[in-house]
Order: sequence, then C-alpha cells, then structure tokens
Amino acid sequence: MDSFAATQARMADLDDRIRADPARFRVLTGERPTGRLHLGHYFGTLAGRVLLQDRGAEVFLVLADYQVITDRDTSRDVVANVHEAVLDYLAAGLDPAATTIFPHSAVPSLNQLLLPFLSLVTEAELHRNPTVKAETAASGRALSGLMLTYPVHQAADILFCKGNLVPVGKDNLPHVEMTRTIARRFTERYGALFPEPEPLVTAAPEVPGVDGIKMSKSRGNAIALGMTEDETAAVIRRAKTDGERRITFDPVARPGVSALLTTASLCTMTPPEVIADEIGDRGSSELKRVTTDAVNARFADHRRRRSELAADPGVIDEVLTAGIERANAIADRTLDEVRDRMGMRYLARA
Repeated sequence: MDSFAATQARMADLDDRIRADPARFRVLTGERPTGRLHLGHYFGTLAGRVLLQDRGAEVFLVLADYQVITDRDTSRDVVANVHEAVLDYLAAGLDPAATTIFPHSAVPSLNQLLLPFLSLVTEAELHRNPTVKAETAASGRALSGLMLTYPVHQAADILFCKGNLVPVGKDNLPHVEMTRTIARRFTERYGALFPEPEPLVTAAPEVPGVDGIKMSKSRGNAIALGMTEDETAAVIRRAKTDGERRITFDPVARPGVSALLTTASLCTMTPPEVIADEIGDRGSSELKRVTTDAVNARFADHRRRRSELAADPGVIDEVLTAGIERANAIADRTLDEVRDRMGMRYLARA
C-alpha cells in the first residue's frame, strides 16, 4: 500500500488529468444516511461532488443504507434521512441528469457482487482494516459479520458501475486500497473486467462542531444544512467558548472560540486570524453573531432552493426512481459479466 504522502504527491497530476479529460472518469462517492447533512458534509465532500459533476465527470452517489446497521441496532429513520439528503444534494447543485443518486439496498445485483468479492480477500485482511478496527473499538459491541465485511461491501459499491475515481479523506484510503486489491485479484483469477480505482484525496478542511470537536451527526455538535436561520442562531448561541475577552485563533488552547472562527472563515473565505482581529475585544457574543451571520448568508440560497424543492412532493421520488433504475441497469449488466467470467452462465441468452 502506498503511503499517504505518496498518494498526496500524485494528486496534482490526477487533477490535471481530470481537467484535461473529465469524461473518462466515473466517480463513486456517497455516505451512510444516519442523519441530516451538515456543514462538515458540505465543505468536506458535497461541494467537491458538484465541482466534479460540473467539470464533466460522471458521478454516482450511493446512499449506503445497509451500512447504517453496521454499528447500530435500527434503520428506523433511514427513509427520512435519505429524503433529507436528496434535498440537500439538489439544493447544492447536483443534477440528477448528470449524477446518479440511489440507495444501494434498492440495487440487488450490486449487493450480490459481495459474494464473489469476499472470495478474493482473507479474514486477516478484513480484520486489519483500520475502519473496521476503529468502529468496533468505538461502538463497544461485538464485531458483526456486516461490520467485518464493510470494506468489501464498499468495493461492490465502487465496482458495480466500474468506478475509477473515488474522492476520499486520509482515513478512507484503506477502503480504496481494498477495492483495488479486489479488482486486481478478480482480473488475475477470471480475466480483466474491473478498473483499479484511483483515490482522489480531497484537500477539504476538517470542520469542527460548535464544541470544537469534529462536526458529527452523532455528537449533536453540528449545524445542519437544512436548519433555519433561527435554528442556526440557537445552535451557535449554545456553543461553549471561554472567559477571555479578546478573540484569538488558537485551536489547541481555545478550541471553542477557534471552532466558531473556522466556521465563519469557511463561509466567508476569510482567514480565521483576520476575523479574530476584526472582532478584537468585543468578546464571544460578537464572535457568535459574526459566525451566525456568516453561516446564514453563505447558505441562504441553498436553503431557499431546498425549501422550494421540499414543497414539491414528487421531486424526491422522481430523483430516486431515475437513479435506482439506472443503477439497476448497470449493476445487472456488471453481474452478468461477472457470471460470464466465472463460468456461471447456465441459460443461453435470448
């Protein structure tokens, strides 16, 4: 496996290739629908997806609903979370004509790829995966079969459409490496079919929540994209800062203050140190006002579009119906090819 530094070193060349010929790239990206999308999702991944789409790359966006239950007991809210995510995708600028949006539970042939793919990896390789180890340690639960095979299911998500570009952060690089291993071993055993996808390591910032820790749906420290202006103000107003009057940017010594400065900086594209100097001795109340105004101004258009979309009861169904139909057509074709390569074609084609 390449080091993170070696992978980063290739990003400038990869970006040049994307710009030169975006149509040759099929992008697979997505997330688990475990809650409302927030500012961390927007600045971390969503804005980048829109950029890739607008450059001309073909984008597949999977809502990994089966993976919701890798570390929790219920998928009770998954439908509502999927619907909320679709609204944010559309409001952010993703176009269903260019980006295929679908939940992977609705694509049976995609999930059937898990079986042959599992035969290409060892149990030891699955146990070594950093995400499997970290998620298991964090959950305090026994390791489930679904969690253990999580990286292989992600490989099926990527390879069902023969994705060759996967935007990732540093922590997710091992998943792309696992996918590359599976694609390579399939080729060695059955013949060429799948590309070895390239990781596109994003330069996205880590967006802190209002408590100074990484913004997360599960921590309750997030500013959701779908919040109203008043809801945004209320969340920021509850943020913990400190007793120092002068505002300075110091993420280590002043995490709460620095988190708000980072949020305001991302929304205004102004360095956090400059915002801190402008606030000066006016204290935390002024910092919270500035941050609230920055968020509400930055996402005013997003929220307006989102509200308009939500007023049309058919728009989500239309997007998901089209996405599911296209994903199924591609997955069925890929599974047929896999069966052919494996010698499991039992009936003659009509």
